[in-house]
Amino acid sequence: MISIIVPTLNEEKVLKRTLENLRRIDAVNYEIIVSDGGSKDKTVEIAESLADKVIGNNSERRQTIAEGRNAGAAAATGEIFLFLDADVIIPEINEFISQTLRTFAINGKLVGLTVFLKVLPEHVTLSDKLFFGIVNRVNQFSNNVLHIGAAAGECQMVRASSFKQLGGFNPKLAVGEDQDLFARLSKIGKTWVETGLHVFHTSRRAHEIGWLKLHLLWWINFLYIKIFKRSFNKEWEVIR
Repeated sequence: MISIIVPTLNEEKVLKRTLENLRRIDAVNYEIIVSDGGSKDKTVEIAESLADKVIGNNSERRQTIAEGRNAGAAAATGEIFLFLDADVIIPEINEFISQTLRTFAINGKLVGLTVFLKVLPEHVTLSDKLFFGIVNRVNQFSNNVLHIGAAAGECQMVRASSFKQLGGFNPKLAVGEDQDLFARLSKIGKTWVETGLHVFHTSRRAHEIGWLKLHLLWWINFLYIKIFKRSFNKEWEVIR
């Protein structure tokens, strides 16, 4: 059983495509959980038509994406959690699911797995190919060679038992909760990048603010988390 957890906030433009892609799975038992942060558009309506569970945010304040993911995980029943962003498409999805679950099955010490990231062909730029090429190789080296854990939040697979052991994502982090989770996972087991697989996403943040600014924010937040145990950004700008 695999639980697919998708955090959302005003994602009506992309969510239907993502959930319809997930509904093509027939290789394993699964559930789709959408954890919504308080959308004002048609996100919840779309989610209710295609997901198995829709979790709402009852707080008056805006929750962090870590809180959204944790809320979805709290309602999950699978042995493996697959966290996906709302704009992520998995190509050859049944092969993807089968291969990743085989990797977990043959390696009992594996607690976290990710794959390469690519930008959707209709959106991709030369800068996307360059920067994500770097990001993918850095993550590969960090996990598969250095064993220190690193993964972007677009796609992360985690053993449910390990996720619960760590208490999930750090809810106080507005940015960098994804890297932080894999860093902590690497201390209790093995994390891995399955280099033969990839997912597509929109790269909308990089396209909106520019790759150089985005990379700068990533590094600043990374260092703040390592040194001060908190993210530099108190809130991550919503880009839709």
